[in-house]
Amino acid sequence: MGKLLIVADLEGKGIATRRGLDIAARHGFDAEVVSFVYAPLKSINVSAEERVKIKQKLIEDKRLEVQGRVDESAKQGQKVKLTVVWEKDLAAWVSRRCTSTRYEMVVKTGRRSDTLAHTSTDWQLLRECPAPVLVIAENKWARTKPVLAALDLRSKVAIKKKLNVEILQRAAALASAMDTSVEIVSAIEVPVLLADLDLVDPATFAADAKRDMQPQIKALAKQFGIPEKRFVVKRGPVEKVIASQAAAKRAQIVVMGTVGRKGVKARLMGNTAERVLRHLRTDVLALKP
Repeated sequence: MGKLLIVADLEGKGIATRRGLDIAARHGFDAEVVSFVYAPLKSINVSAEERVKIKQKLIEDKRLEVQGRVDESAKQGQKVKLTVVWEKDLAAWVSRRCTSTRYEMVVKTGRRSDTLAHTSTDWQLLRECPAPVLVIAENKWARTKPVLAALDLRSKVAIKKKLNVEILQRAAALASAMDTSVEIVSAIEVPVLLADLDLVDPATFAADAKRDMQPQIKALAKQFGIPEKRFVVKRGPVEKVIASQAAAKRAQIVVMGTVGRKGVKARLMGNTAERVLRHLRTDVLALKP
């Protein structure tokens, strides 16, 4: 049986806990809810013994708070483990935990930031966490809407073709558990520089790319029993194509691949999943190759 790691919201209405437990119940997965609490106690002018007591009280208060949310959201008979951690670096702890323990996915409410100097916890998890990360949108969750799988159908690289299969497998499993359908989108991004220099005709480039995608579309459609008409190919920047199709279909979850970049390169360039998150107002499940 699989297991989900659900990161309890530090504040707010406990969206991640509620949705994560619902997803776990629908898949028949066990669930572990982890909550983080931390305070710079060394800055307080009290004895070491008093610091220990304060820490224990903060942990216990957090446990009672999150347990109440778990009790409200858990289904009857659902197996849920609650862990309260004294930790400042949430992303680092989650990544370490997912390295030592296998989880089907990490579920966390999205906290988006567009600043260059600050790398948010969401971005860190997308880049570094070894498990798939489901970033939950804070807007209302529509259970009856389709799951959208975003594929790279142009790539002939074996690892990316394998990732396409994994994305569709995840999307199909989510759609089945939620009693909805799967839709597929793939973008054709015309090289802007070549188009600006009139070295390529955008329409011809897109038509040729779409023709080249057909063998992969046919193979995946046959493998997963999905009608080819559900494979939508559009011209444009990847993040805008995915966002527009998700909005048009009112997709409840977008499943896509991500490449982990770190350091300055990550802050300057990001990756496709991160750019998509800035455009979307729905849940995103990011898988690494």
